Amino acid sequence: MEPAGAGPRRAREPLRDLRGALRAVLARVREGEPGEGREPFEPQRFWDALGQTFKATSQEATKLSLAFSRPPLPSVEDCQKLSEDVQNAILAVATVYYSLPKGQGTTLRKMVRDATTEVVEGMIQLTETILNTPLESLSQEQLISTGSVWEACEQASNLPRDNQAAVVSALAACLGVVKDALEEMEHALVEGRDPYSDIMEDEELGFRGNRDTYWSEADRKLLGPCMGLMKASKACLKKVLGVVKAHGKADSSEQIAQLDDLADIANEISPSVDELALSMYPPMNQLAVRLNAAKLASVLKKVLEITKTSHVCLPSEEGWVQFLTGAVDHNMDKIKNFTQGWGVMLPPLLQLILLTCCTEFEKDSFISQTTLKSRRADFSCLHMGICYSGL
Repeated sequence: MEPAGAGPRRAREPLRDLRGALRAVLARVREGEPGEGREPFEPQRFWDALGQTFKATSQEATKLSLAFSRPPLPSVEDCQKLSEDVQNAILAVATVYYSLPKGQGTTLRKMVRDATTEVVEGMIQLTETILNTPLESLSQEQLISTGSVWEACEQASNLPRDNQAAVVSALAACLGVVKDALEEMEHALVEGRDPYSDIMEDEELGFRGNRDTYWSEADRKLLGPCMGLMKASKACLKKVLGVVKAHGKADSSEQIAQLDDLADIANEISPSVDELALSMYPPMNQLAVRLNAAKLASVLKKVLEITKTSHVCLPSEEGWVQFLTGAVDHNMDKIKNFTQGWGVMLPPLLQLILLTCCTEFEKDSFISQTTLKSRRADFSCLHMGICYSGL
């Protein structure tokens, strides 16, 4: 005679196998790369197939959830059939994703991969919820998990259909983040006046209150050109987004590659803006501000250079590219002038790192994205060293 509860546990055993199989699919989608198909790529056929597989997966999620929403539980055989149907639906989604050639654009491929990943992750979560939930009734967690799969599957209709649309979407997302960072900093400047400005300096201590909570006069001078760089970042993304919308094409491999290059380097603007903004809050370390500003300026100039040499920049668009390049240089020059002399206060090792970073970020030529990313570690080490030194 079976122990109490053994039957329900056996009925759900296929779900444990399903969970393992879905995790394996998820790993392959995350790590693998689509190949170039032997047959010519047919966009309409691809998008139709992707939509159909996403819809089928949504339906299988509904069937699975309903089967375990109330007694009686499905038999072991029924559960096995449900699990196989779910697994086949997920494999069909992954198969369609893999049929998208690399030549259609890395930005587009990443968005399709992210959508595919979200569907698989949602189905794994639903399976785990059913396995971990008592079987007497439909739990709130199971409802939420089922709804998450539905939402993920509905993304297929909203995905960009070519690399031009994908890059437009990516640039718009970056612009939104930069706008938020700029608005937050503008608000902080309005609220961040010296709270001790009406108090005389202490005769013994020589300063008013806790300066860790507000900007000094020297800090505020430096904030001006830093805000100028952040505004230039917003303007740069807005203008680049505009020309990609107006003139961007995905008809040739060269055009697709140029758009991907733009998206890749523009994606560096948002984290660079965030790092600069964080270093601007009191207590301000002016050297850290200069280094983060130099990094952002380098990214912006690279974006402008790539834009200028790509098919999206018609002769009529070159004026604003030149103007923004000049604005970036102007603000960076002011930042360097306001931070002269800070390097000599550092220990020799930090001076060496500073010299390396400033030489690369402040020289006229543009650095590669690989160099840009590799210098993040140098900045982190330098910032820790500065803080440790008490400067």
